[in-house]
Amino acid sequence: MKIGELALAAQCTVETIRYYEKEALLPEPARTSGNYRDYSDLHLERLSFIRNCRALDMTHQEIKALLALMDSGDDNCASVNTLLDAHIEHVSVRIAELLKLELQLKTLRQQCQSEQSVQECGIVQGLNNMEVSNAPERHTHLG
Repeated sequence: MKIGELALAAQCTVETIRYYEKEALLPEPARTSGNYRDYSDLHLERLSFIRNCRALDMTHQEIKALLALMDSGDDNCASVNTLLDAHIEHVSVRIAELLKLELQLKTLRQQCQSEQSVQECGIVQGLNNMEVSNAPERHTHLG
C-alpha cells in the first residue's frame, strides 16, 4: 500500500509515518518499480503498536526498546515488565509534580476573590512577587 493508504488505515498523517521511519521506529518499506514506498500489513501493525504506546505517553526510546524485544523472539517477557514498571514510576512522579502544581495554582487563585482592576488583582500581584527557582527539577523520562 502507498503511504497515503497506510496513513488512512492507521488514522495518522503521512508526516507521522515519515517521522517514525526517520526515527527507526518503522522499518524501511519496499520500493515499487517507480520508486514509491510500498508498505505491508506489518507496517500497519507496527504503526498501530507505536501509536498505542504513544497514547500511553511512552517515549520513542521506550518504544524502540519494546520493538527490539518483540523482534528478538525472546519468549520471556521479564524485560517488558521491567520497562513498563519504569514507565509506571515515571507516570507516578509526573502525577506528584502535577498535584504540586495544582496546589500552587489553587493557592494563587485564592489571592483574588473579587472583581478588581488587573493592577490590583491578587493573582497578578502574586505572580509578580512569586519566588521561582530556576527550572523545576524533573525526575521523569520526559525531561
